[in-house]
Amino acid sequence: MTYDPRQLQPTRQFTPPPAPSPQYSPAVPVNTPLSPRKRRWPWIVAGIAVAGVVGCGGVAMLVLGGTAAVVGGAASEMDANQNGENAVAGEMGKASKDGKFEFTVTDLHCGVDKVGDRYAGATAQGEFCLVNVGVKNVATTAETWDSSSQKAYDAAGVQYSADGGAEIYVNEQGQTFLENINPGNQVKGTLVFDVPRGTKLTSVVLHESHFTAGVRIPVR
Repeated sequence: MTYDPRQLQPTRQFTPPPAPSPQYSPAVPVNTPLSPRKRRWPWIVAGIAVAGVVGCGGVAMLVLGGTAAVVGGAASEMDANQNGENAVAGEMGKASKDGKFEFTVTDLHCGVDKVGDRYAGATAQGEFCLVNVGVKNVATTAETWDSSSQKAYDAAGVQYSADGGAEIYVNEQGQTFLENINPGNQVKGTLVFDVPRGTKLTSVVLHESHFTAGVRIPVR
C-alpha cells in the first residue's frame, strides 16, 4: 500500500475570513429634482423683497409728491399775491391794512420826465408817476418797508414795478427803500413808477412784503 500522508490528515473546511466592518461614509448628495412646492419658495421670497422695495419707493414718491405739491401751492399763492389777484379793496385817502402795515395813499402825479436836481437825478424811459403814501407799523415789532413789493396797474391790468433808483431822488430820507419802522411809527414817502408816456394808472397794490395778499387802492 502506498503511503499517502494526505489521507491521514483530517479534512479541513475552508472558512473565509470575516468581512471587515463597514466604515461610515457620508452620503453623496444626488441632484434629485425638487418638488413643485420647494421650487416656489425662492420666487416667493424674491417677490416679497421686490414688493417691499416697490412699497418703500411708493411711500417715498408719495411723500415727495406731497412735499412738491405743498411747495408748488405756496409758490402759486405767492405769484398770485404779487400779481394783485388776492388783494383786498382799499380807498384813496383812507387807511388800508395789509399784514403789519397800514397804508394811506394821498396823491398821484404823472407826466414827470425827470426827478432829482441839476447835479444828480434819474430820467424816465417814458414818464414817471409819483404816488405819495403813508406807511404805519401797526404790529408789536419793528418791520421793514420795501418799495420793491409795491405795484401799479393801468386799466388793462398791465403791472408796473416801482423804480427804486428814481425814488432815491424824491425821498430825502430814503423812506421807500428798506425803511425800518418801529411799532406805532409812521413814515411818508413817494413811490415812483416809470410807465409809457400817456399811461393812465388806475390802482396801486401795496404789500407788507412779497408774501402778503396786498391791498388795492384806486388812484386818480
